[in-house]
Amino acid sequence: MEDMKRIMFIIVLAVLTSVGSWAKGAVEFSKLEHDFGTIRAKGGTVTATYEFTNTGDEPVSIVTVTNGGCGCTKPDFPLAPIAPGKKGVIKVNFNPATFKGEFRRNVKVQLSTGKKRTVLKFKGVVIPK
Repeated sequence: MEDMKRIMFIIVLAVLTSVGSWAKGAVEFSKLEHDFGTIRAKGGTVTATYEFTNTGDEPVSIVTVTNGGCGCTKPDFPLAPIAPGKKGVIKVNFNPATFKGEFRRNVKVQLSTGKKRTVLKFKGVVIPK
């Protein structure tokens, strides 16, 4: 009888663990990199957009998006949770005024899914003033 209880406990634990692994929020980005090509330093701010879809079963929120360690980069992202099956957009605004030549930058996105941060990259070439 004790062995039967142990087996039932293991089965229940396995079922609960497997249900927990698929019933969560998940996000898929349509792209993780953006190439601005050649831009002018005095041309003003340019914007890269990164569309994503909630492919999970629960709403997903964006907790933070870093600015890449520079005041030249300003992220814009939805504050409301994204429902399952719905899309969202993260915009990264980049001001090239103080740059010349090639640049490569990135921002890191922390989602409510608790998984590691997603890195969104962008690059280009700035023609000086």
